[in-house]
Amino acid sequence: MAEEKAEIKWEGKSIAELRGPTADQVWSLLEDFCNINKWFPSIDVCNQVGGELGKPGLTRYCASKTLSTYGSYDEGEVRWVKERLLMINPAEKCLSYEVLENNSGFKSYMATMKVLEINGSDAGENGCKIEWSFIADPVEGWTFEDFNSFINFCLQSMGKNMEQDVLSG
Repeated sequence: MAEEKAEIKWEGKSIAELRGPTADQVWSLLEDFCNINKWFPSIDVCNQVGGELGKPGLTRYCASKTLSTYGSYDEGEVRWVKERLLMINPAEKCLSYEVLENNSGFKSYMATMKVLEINGSDAGENGCKIEWSFIADPVEGWTFEDFNSFINFCLQSMGKNMEQDVLSG
């Protein structure tokens, strides 16, 4: 009898709450798929390499220098990823994308990002939240807990950067 080995997939979701900006304001920043480097804490460059802006099939190349164990940048090592937009729905304020190629240990990775309105009740405070969910094969060199924590850190940083941009504009 042949033994079947179940494929283990990592699944996770992180949420960042932004106070002040509306979902429409934040969506206008997030839907700009090839400018994620403006918000994502560790991406130095993001360029369109294929497809049409705002349409499924749009492909981006993102890269960043890596930090050495001593906290300085290692000029010789650049981490990169090529990602393709699978779905974008402005009415629902959500998009999905997948990793195509990379040198960061991803075998299979797909994510969905959604922006949802929050209506505060106490002080009449409004805002929105960003949900980032993913499904991936285990990533070489990471535990699920560390990877999920990294995704959450990145989302919280993105949320703060977007919040500051909207509120200062």
